Amino acid sequence: MARIIDGRRIAADIRKEVREATEELKRTKGITPGLAFILVGENPASQVYVGMKGKACAEAGFYSVTEVMPASTSEEALLKKIAGFNADPAVHGILVQLPLPGHIHERRVLEAIDPAKDVDGFHPYNVGQLVIGNKTLRPCTPAGIQELLLRSGIDPAGKHVVVAGRSNIVGKPIANILLQKAAGANSVVTVVHTGAGDVGRYTKLADILIAAVGKPGMIKGNMIKPGAVVIDVGTNRIEDPTAKNGTRLVGDVEFESASKVASAITPVPGGVGPMTIAMLLKNTLEAATAQASRS
Repeated sequence: MARIIDGRRIAADIRKEVREATEELKRTKGITPGLAFILVGENPASQVYVGMKGKACAEAGFYSVTEVMPASTSEEALLKKIAGFNADPAVHGILVQLPLPGHIHERRVLEAIDPAKDVDGFHPYNVGQLVIGNKTLRPCTPAGIQELLLRSGIDPAGKHVVVAGRSNIVGKPIANILLQKAAGANSVVTVVHTGAGDVGRYTKLADILIAAVGKPGMIKGNMIKPGAVVIDVGTNRIEDPTAKNGTRLVGDVEFESASKVASAITPVPGGVGPMTIAMLLKNTLEAATAQASRS
C-alpha cells in the first residue's frame, strides 16, 4: 500500500512558520501583513472559502478585511474597489474570490490587481515571471504541490512528471514550476489532456503523476506506473447516501485502486486542499516583506 502524504500536517507546519515569521516582521519592522478579500455575490461555497481564509489570517497574526459586494455590482465598481486596495499601504495582498457574476470580465479584474499584491499569482505579469523562471508570487495550489513533494522527501529533479489537466489555476503553472532549472524542480514534464484520446498511455509513464482534471475517479490504478508518486488535486462532491449530508468529497484519482500501485499518494480530503490556504498566507507574508523593503 502507498504511503499517505499528509497535507494537513505539512500545511500546519507552513502556517506555524508563517506565524513565527509574522511575529518577527512585526517586531523588527513594525509591519503587519494585510490581506483584502473581495466577494461578489452570494455563492455559498465562496462564502465558506472566504470565511476559512479570514480565520487563517487571524491565526497567522495578519490584518484582514473582507469586502462583500452584491451580485449586481458593476464591473466599474469592482475595479474601483480594487484600485482602493492597490493604494492602501496596510493591504499587501488582494484576493478576488472566483467565480464572478457573468456580467463581470474575470480577465479585466485579475489584471487590475497590482502584481505586487497578486497573492493568487494569476496576474499576467506574475504568470510571465513564473514561465521565465524569475522569483514571483506563484499560484497557491501549484506552489503547495511542490511543497508537498519536497517536505515528503520526494525530489522531482530528473523525474518524469505527468500533469493531467491544463487549467490556468493548476495544470499550466505546476508544469512551469517543475520544469524550471532550479532546486525543487528540474523535472521532465509532460502535460496530458482531453485532446490526447488515451490519457492512460501517458499517465503510465509518470514517476510523479499530478491529477487535476476535475473528473471524479478518472485516474484508475491501471493507469499508474508501479511505484509512482500520485498527487490528487481533485475536489469533486458526489452523491453518497451513506454520508450524513448525502454527499462526499473525492479526488480525480480512484484512491482504492491507485493506492495499491503507487509508492505515495495524497488523500482527498486532507492532501492538496489544506496546502492552498497555507500557501496563500506564505504569499501574503512574502508580499508584505517585499513591499516593506521597497518603502
